[in-house]
This record gives sequence, C-alpha cells and structure tokens, in this order.
Amino acid sequence: MELYLVGGAVRDLLLGRAPAELDYAFDGTTVDFLKAHPDARQVGKSVQVCLWRGREYMPLRGQNLEADLLARDLTVNALALDGRGILHAHPQALADLRAGLLRPASGTAFRDDPARIFRLARFAAQWPDWQISDQAYAQMRALPRDSLLHIPAERIGRELRKALAAPAPARFLEVLAAGETLAPWFAELEAARHIPAGPAPWHTNSVLGHSLRIMNQTAGNELAVWMALCHDLGKIATDPQLLPHHYGHEQQGVPLALALAERLRMPSLFAKAGALAAAEHMKAGIFSRLRPGTRRDVLWRVHRTGLSKAFWQMADADSQSAVSAEAARQLQAILNVRLPEADRNKGAHSARMLRELQCRALANLPAAGA
Repeated sequence: MELYLVGGAVRDLLLGRAPAELDYAFDGTTVDFLKAHPDARQVGKSVQVCLWRGREYMPLRGQNLEADLLARDLTVNALALDGRGILHAHPQALADLRAGLLRPASGTAFRDDPARIFRLARFAAQWPDWQISDQAYAQMRALPRDSLLHIPAERIGRELRKALAAPAPARFLEVLAAGETLAPWFAELEAARHIPAGPAPWHTNSVLGHSLRIMNQTAGNELAVWMALCHDLGKIATDPQLLPHHYGHEQQGVPLALALAERLRMPSLFAKAGALAAAEHMKAGIFSRLRPGTRRDVLWRVHRTGLSKAFWQMADADSQSAVSAEAARQLQAILNVRLPEADRNKGAHSARMLRELQCRALANLPAAGA
C-alpha cells in the first residue's frame, strides 16, 4: 500500500515554505489501510479518515492517484509525494506554481464543491502577487446560487478569518465580487458595490470600494480589518433620494454588522467589534472637533470593549489621519482621574461624578506638543 503526502504541504515544500499542516492519503480502501496498519483506527462518520500514529490518512479520491489529483480544488494543490520521494503532479500544477496562477484542477472543481470558491479567495488574500485564472472566474459565475446556500457557514467563516489575517485581506472580497459570488453570504457587500460612499471630495468610490481600501490599510490586525469591513454597512440602508449623503448610517449599521457576524458564525468578539465600528466611526473621524464630553464618552465606550487598539487603527485609516495618537493621549488623561474618597461606592452618583471629572480633565488638557 502506497502512502502519500498530498496537497498544500507539497506545494509549500516546492515553494520553499514550511508547511502549515500535513495531509496524507493512501491508495486502496479504508479496510485495506486498517489491515495493513493494525494499530490504526477509523475516525469520523461522514468522511473516511484513519488515525495512525498521530496523523490522519484519507483514501485517494477516485480509482487512482491521477484521478485524485484531478479531483482536487486547484492545480497548485494537486500534488503528491510518495514514500520514495517521487513527486506526482497535476499536468498543469508545476507550470501554475512557477507562474503564480490559481486555476481550478478540473472543469467541475467548483461545482463539485462550491465552498472551494472561498478557499480560492482566501489564497488570493494570502498571496497578493498571484493571479486568478479566467477558468476560475468562469466557474464561479456559472455556479447556481442555490448551491452556495447549502455551504456550512462555519467553512466560510473559517476561510474569512484566515483572509482577515492575510497581507491583502480585501482581495478575498474582490475575488468574490469579480466572480459574482458575494451573494448570498456577503449580500450586504454586493449591495455596497452600487452605492456611492459619500459626497465629493471626501469620497470618490463606492461603499464597497471604500471599505476594501480601509481593509488593506489595516492589514496585520484581523479585528481592525473586520471593523473596516463592517464600519460603513449602514450606508446600504440609505434612502436613495438622500444619496450621496448617508445621514444616520452609524446606527443603521449596527444590526447589519451583528447579522453578518452571526451568519458567518464569527466569534462573539468579532460581532462586538463590528457593531462598535459601525456605531462610533463617524465620531472617531472628527475626534479633535468634538466637545470634551463627547470625546470622553467615545473614549470610554471604546475602552470598555477592550478593542481600543483595533478601533483606533481602523479610525486612522478611515479618517486618513493619525487620530489614534491623540485618542491614546486623551484616554490616558481620563484613566488617570480618581474619584475623591467621599464620592466612591455610591452607584449612579459615583458614575456621574467620575464622568464629570473626566470631562474636566479633557477640557483642561493642554494641546498635544504644548
């Protein structure tokens, strides 16, 4: 029985990268594998997986290795290394690796498993210099929308999380948009493609285009990138007669951000971050012009969530200014405030007194650099 190292691990080895995870396959049936390896055991019900000496092994797809390679998602992942160190590759795999091209491994790759389009989009975010083949986009556009509805939300959310941490996170959504597959899972962003982000000269792009720019400017902090994705969602609810203005879109965006996080099964921290970005980003953008009381309240609300770093990073990108530095200085000023002993432990009275003292601290705070 032949055992193979397959998929992305082989790809990474050929590219000179350390494999993130190792996937193994074997020819023959699961019964054959268990007979050949008596100390192995079968795990899982819906997928045939054998656990042997701490590693998972799966039977080849199809009747042989060649069929298995053609049944994989992308040509650059259709690779196998046998026990003798011999490389087996999809006919186009090595050329596509050299060219940096993401191409479906077969003419039915995405129809066979529609969730693969989100994996493609995630690879595009992780490898900004790689190109997407015309075949990939053609297969994406040909997918029936009903086939996308049946994908488990957890699979899409998992790919999105990886893309949010990638060097070019916005490319995840750019690929889906180019393949006309933002809906149904990212229906809000499909709508955002066709709505102006705001009046000139502050905006010259669509809501989606603006959000994508902020996502890439916050790359390296997945929570800040998620906030960038969510911060302007409320603009899709604007009355068309009001465009290009978006009055009150902050509060309209909160339920939309929460709904998107729930649909994609994102962790609760992301749901909280998206709602915070939607609700507070406009005040953050004009932070220096706010009255002391409003500045204090914004700083306090953001601080209480534990998301200050990500939020103010997003605010810097959205406002195209270094608002985070001044926010950090003023936050420290209000955190330094201490209630007099006589005003402590008195519930609402203590809260009112603390806020009043913090507002005074901001009102009396010297200008930066003074």
